[in-house]
Amino acid sequence: MSTPTLYPPRWYDRMLGLGMRWAASGLLPASWFRAPIPAAASRRRSGATPSLEIVTHCWQYARMLVYQLSSFIAHPPTKLSLTVTIFYAESDLATVALLDFIAGYDIPNVTWNPQPLPEGELFRRGIGRNRAALASKADWVWMTDCDIVFHANCLDSLAEQLQGRNDILVYPRQERTTPMLPEHSDILQNGNAVQLVDINPSEFELHERDRAKGAFQIIHGDVARAIGYCNSLRVYQSPADHWCKCYEDRAFRWLVGTQGTPLEVDGVYQIRHIQKGRYKQGTVSSRVRSKIRRIQEQQ
Repeated sequence: MSTPTLYPPRWYDRMLGLGMRWAASGLLPASWFRAPIPAAASRRRSGATPSLEIVTHCWQYARMLVYQLSSFIAHPPTKLSLTVTIFYAESDLATVALLDFIAGYDIPNVTWNPQPLPEGELFRRGIGRNRAALASKADWVWMTDCDIVFHANCLDSLAEQLQGRNDILVYPRQERTTPMLPEHSDILQNGNAVQLVDINPSEFELHERDRAKGAFQIIHGDVARAIGYCNSLRVYQSPADHWCKCYEDRAFRWLVGTQGTPLEVDGVYQIRHIQKGRYKQGTVSSRVRSKIRRIQEQQ
């Protein structure tokens, strides 16, 4: 009989998280919490055909992930080589079915790299991101989320922007997003089937980004391999019994000492929705989160 996994109490987890966010505000030296960052002179500059690894997590979000994976098939890169790393749990049957379906597509310049994790490790996004960062062989590693769509010319325009660069961290300056979609919207309903799907770009609005936040962190490969992703911050490397609010991207920017360099990248889209699939539905916290997202949409 296997021994059940023991997780720290949620109050303890929250306290560690608050302490880490306090440290990441800049009150402590980041160098205490990471390995040395490779000097600019030693970081490779991107050549004519850079390699990119896109890293995403999926927990009960197959209806979002299907748009992302379909976009790699409909708009494969021609100016870079792409590895698509998807962290998921084998208990998430909808995601497993989707990955099995996508594996049947042999796309030029695209390598599928599904990575199953125990639920407790999947629920802490920093764990998968750290493992991918340390193990990646790519020139650049894009940490993203499964509601991001890489549409027409996205990857090729990124390849052009990366030519000769060796920045620590870059990000797309613009993205296009939907409004907060209700459950009955066509986009969400169409994503429920295991099939190739596409977005209607006219349903998205253009927005500017001012930092490498959340799903828009593109890390130089030499930096990723040297320091990982919040590798020494225990709170972001500890399994949990629930999907954890994602604060580690702020901590990572603190560790590398930059908000990132903006690049002109085409075709970056995000599907936003009111009802999150990764949280337990019907709970007080789930209802509060949905109300907050509705309020934010009205502002």
